[in-house]
Amino acid sequence: MANIAAGVRDLFFDTGIDTLPERVREAIRVQQDRSELLIGWVQLVVVLTFSALYVVSPKPEVMFDLTPWALVTYLCLTVVRLIWAQRARLPEWSLVVSVVFDMTLLMVLIWSFHIKYDQPASFYLKAPTLLYVFIFIALRALRFDARFVLLAGLVASLGWGILIVYVVTHAPENPMITRDYVDYLTSNSILLGAEFDKIISILVVTVIIAAALQRARGLLIRAIAEQAAAQELSRFFAPEIARKIKQSDQQILAGTGEAREAAIVNVDMRGFTKLAETEEPDKVMSLLAEYQSLMVPAIQQHGGSIDKFMGDGILATFGAAQPSETYAADALRAVDEIMRVAEDWQASRDSDGLPAPAVNASVATGRILFGAVGDATRLEYTVIGDAVNLSAKLEKENKTQRVRALCDGETFDRALAQGYGQTDGKERRAACPVGGVAHPVDLVVLSA
Repeated sequence: MANIAAGVRDLFFDTGIDTLPERVREAIRVQQDRSELLIGWVQLVVVLTFSALYVVSPKPEVMFDLTPWALVTYLCLTVVRLIWAQRARLPEWSLVVSVVFDMTLLMVLIWSFHIKYDQPASFYLKAPTLLYVFIFIALRALRFDARFVLLAGLVASLGWGILIVYVVTHAPENPMITRDYVDYLTSNSILLGAEFDKIISILVVTVIIAAALQRARGLLIRAIAEQAAAQELSRFFAPEIARKIKQSDQQILAGTGEAREAAIVNVDMRGFTKLAETEEPDKVMSLLAEYQSLMVPAIQQHGGSIDKFMGDGILATFGAAQPSETYAADALRAVDEIMRVAEDWQASRDSDGLPAPAVNASVATGRILFGAVGDATRLEYTVIGDAVNLSAKLEKENKTQRVRALCDGETFDRALAQGYGQTDGKERRAACPVGGVAHPVDLVVLSA
């Protein structure tokens, strides 16, 4: 029995939310808030539909009709609940009250039928209005919380049971109980078995919906958790890489790659290592974060993709993660932007009396390999090729050439052919020796 009870608890009540991170639980709560808004709108449509049917339907001559009062009350409370749900998160107690009120109002409305039509109390047991119970039960499924479906079904079953008891005890001298099915269908007699069938049907439908809902809720929780995880993980990847991973038809494996024509940009702060040794750690990390927060947008707004951060170094690619026909021109435009932003940043820090390291950049282009490296437990997208190596060497060459940004002559010519037009202030230096490169390289100074 203990195992059965545990299984029922796990099926209907153990949602696993408590083990999730708070940000994921908040995302689930946001989805539930939206569900409450949907429930409110559905309730509004339902009550307006019932009201319209009541207006057009023929009405008997009676002294008291509870129906319009019930509809007006339900309409007012639905509007209040809808406004409340739009402005704030509904507390659980209000949801419990709403479920109990819905079913209670429906049962009271059904009970009033024998008074409205001047019939014995058993008359209301034949009312098809009982079918509305299933509407209210299904309505609670929109929240993806089986507890409120179970509550709705239990309250409905209890309500119908009370109505049965009222009929049997209302006139003890003539309880009108029969065992004849034909008599039951053709008169106001009561067939207890038929009434219990209704309760059983309500309970069975409730359990089925709740079980299906709990399974769907598990899928919803996993989907939200995975979406939240994907959003967090995407911050560790360039947007292009994140899209590539999400849209990949097959599992990404190490050793798979593509050959591309691309531009490689290296950005670095001059003297940062020495600064890191002398400054307080918090100040160093604050400086690094401020620097990266300026450099990354300058790269991305020109179509660049951040490949990796290497301390104060930034490796960016143009045309690698996403093929481009203007990769060289885009890279040079990004470097121009980087130099402009870096100059303003240095001036601002100087005026505040703060350390202001110079920022260097370099660009090289060529055929590269873009793909995944690592093993089954740890993968990383990266770029490999001569252009990657040359860009790194050119970044170091900035110090030798006493400039802030360099590219090789071939890269500059490619950029011009691709529409780059910022030639003012650009200086060509022919056949310059570059450390680590076997042959002299024609250089172009992008920023002195």
